[in-house]
Amino acid sequence: MCGIMGYTGYRQALPLLLEGLKRLEYRGYDSAGVAVLEEGSLFLQKKAGKIAVLEACLNGFCPSGKAGIGHTRWATHGAPCDHNAHPHLDCRGEVAVVHNGIIENYASLRAELVKRGHRFLSETDTEVIPHLLEEAYEGDLLSTLRKVLPRLHGSYALAALSVREPGRLVVARRDSPLVLGLGEGENFLASDIPALLPYTRRTYILEDGELAEIWPDGIKVYDAAGRPLEKKVFHVKWDAAAAEKAPYPHFMLKEIHEQPRALRDTLRGRIEGGRVVFPELEEAAFHLRECRRLFLTACGTAFHAGLVGKYLLEKLARLPVEADIASEFRYRDLTLGPGDVVLVISQSGETADTLAALRLAKEKGAKVLAITNVVGSSVAREADWVLYTWAGPEIAVASTKAYTAQVLLVTLLALYLAELRGTLPSEEIIPLVEEVKFLPERVAQVLAWEEEIARLAQALKEQEHFFFIGRGLDWAVAEEGALKLKEISYIHAEAYPAGELKHGTLALITEGVPVVALATQSHLFEKMLSNIKEVKARGAWVLALTADDQAVAGETDVCFHLPPGNPLLMPAVAVVPLQLLAYYVAVARGCDVDQPRNLAKSVTVE
Repeated sequence: MCGIMGYTGYRQALPLLLEGLKRLEYRGYDSAGVAVLEEGSLFLQKKAGKIAVLEACLNGFCPSGKAGIGHTRWATHGAPCDHNAHPHLDCRGEVAVVHNGIIENYASLRAELVKRGHRFLSETDTEVIPHLLEEAYEGDLLSTLRKVLPRLHGSYALAALSVREPGRLVVARRDSPLVLGLGEGENFLASDIPALLPYTRRTYILEDGELAEIWPDGIKVYDAAGRPLEKKVFHVKWDAAAAEKAPYPHFMLKEIHEQPRALRDTLRGRIEGGRVVFPELEEAAFHLRECRRLFLTACGTAFHAGLVGKYLLEKLARLPVEADIASEFRYRDLTLGPGDVVLVISQSGETADTLAALRLAKEKGAKVLAITNVVGSSVAREADWVLYTWAGPEIAVASTKAYTAQVLLVTLLALYLAELRGTLPSEEIIPLVEEVKFLPERVAQVLAWEEEIARLAQALKEQEHFFFIGRGLDWAVAEEGALKLKEISYIHAEAYPAGELKHGTLALITEGVPVVALATQSHLFEKMLSNIKEVKARGAWVLALTADDQAVAGETDVCFHLPPGNPLLMPAVAVVPLQLLAYYVAVARGCDVDQPRNLAKSVTVE
């Protein structure tokens, strides 16, 4: 959430700041602003609303300054309005700061500063930072920042500049991502790599506790004590075109259609001769074979992929699995320690609650295995072992291709552990592994239903309540289907294990209420059919997803028959029509599909 862009070099800064911020719009925001260093002064402009509103306010004006910082804000402290937008200044208007994260002790800091005569113009937590810098400034902004940071409790990726030090930007990071871009005669900073891709693929990824100074001719990185550090250059292998949506109207639709490719890339090199191979887990093999239980934790969509993993790991690897939402995991009094393995899943690798859960697990002596889509992310660096989903950059806030890649990877992991732990004979593993190879083709088959689903969405767009039901693996998929619909169409949607209908939920089933029923698990099919009949008897309108049994069609209003296959592999296929349904309902309702209200792509605060 929020976006940071910074530049210092030989070009006018403002156009580059605006372009970089546009490439970070997918992170979610409600205001935008820029600060550019002029001769002896700061040019500042910030507005509530989208970047287009800021551009309209600028009305073509471009200051000549060649160093500046910009920000897109997602409101946490204070409403989304002009005066709460970043950058924020000190009392003299000489220091500008942009900040992602939360300063937890800002209220006490602000009270101290106000007593000493400082004037505040916003309700934000961030504004304490430029005032602290103003008080402590002794001629060097970097050393001043180093003195101030210990006073800030919470998380931050921040950048600052001063009219007294033209051409210089200083930055610091704790628990919130920050990337530095290496150019020729110019250098950059951003909260995420896509903002830098038009200009460079050579980057430094800051670690927690690190600071840096950025000049047109170079970047120097320091630890918290001010000691210089030698940073390894991270070369970005994907290009800017991968983050462009054309010819699709939205990034979300593009990413839904990219799923066959994302699955193929995630599969590549991980199946050999009917076996799953993970060279990256060679050092982990002993711990995974001997671990007494596995804890699985994630947030949102990643947690739903984890639910699929829980079912498969227990069934195939016979491994006890506890699945917990990360924001709850970190506050439980866990009996966790050596001998346990914690699996964390995060698309961005920067999710605050998931990172906190990872760190708690390591503090207690457990080993951590991570699944993430972002090389160099905090989760990837801090886990003991990492499995990457090769889904490519995902821009839309609502995750699609990253989710199916996560589902594929937890499926491969379950098969890998089944062999490693000797819980499944090879004659049962090999057919499953061979069938996994065909998941990209089966997803492509389902994508061919797009026009039919779009027509269906038009008929459903006025509905205000949806229910999703399923059993076993189908319930895990139902959870993801409901989340997709509610987060982008703003329709109330709930998912339930179908067996729970009698325990309260049937009271909400009335004439015409849409119920999406998943029935892909053959061993649960008869029970699921009974649940479908229950809601039909109470007047529900039922859309069913099933594999190959025609019996469902006669009990439903609309039925989609998924390509047949092993029920254990259905989650990656069954979710695709639910993604398309959510997308087209949202489009029909005129919603902002890629940037739904109140949401952000990378949730880097609690």
